[in-house]
Amino acid sequence: GGTRAILAAVQAHIISYLLFTRQTECTHLERLCRVGRWEQEQALATALAETLWAAGGGGRAVVCLVTAPITMMPREGYRATSFTERIQLFEFSEKAAAQGFISDHINCFKGEGSHGVILFLCSLLFSRTLER
Repeated sequence: GGTRAILAAVQAHIISYLLFTRQTECTHLERLCRVGRWEQEQALATALAETLWAAGGGGRAVVCLVTAPITMMPREGYRATSFTERIQLFEFSEKAAAQGFISDHINCFKGEGSHGVILFLCSLLFSRTLER
């Protein structure tokens, strides 16, 4: 399935947020029909934060972002990919802080060529921890 399983889980959280969590006067069906770009981004940020928070056992979330290119020589036997070397981890001990950070950096997850699914998968792994 490739990325479909990850995308389906995120989409389920987005729909749940838009239908049941978001504060609006509209009926359930109207809630989905009247969603602007800002609300779409908030729904995505909420879905990502909630999923990462759950992966972290309700006590932490780690968000991975790609930073600016750096110049370094790879160690012997190691090939630089120019992607993994630029991943930076941001750890949060409050769900609201993680959600705010994701919201502020939402383009890193949704922009074309942003590697958003890969970054989210890495964030899930680091939130859950490799031991778990």
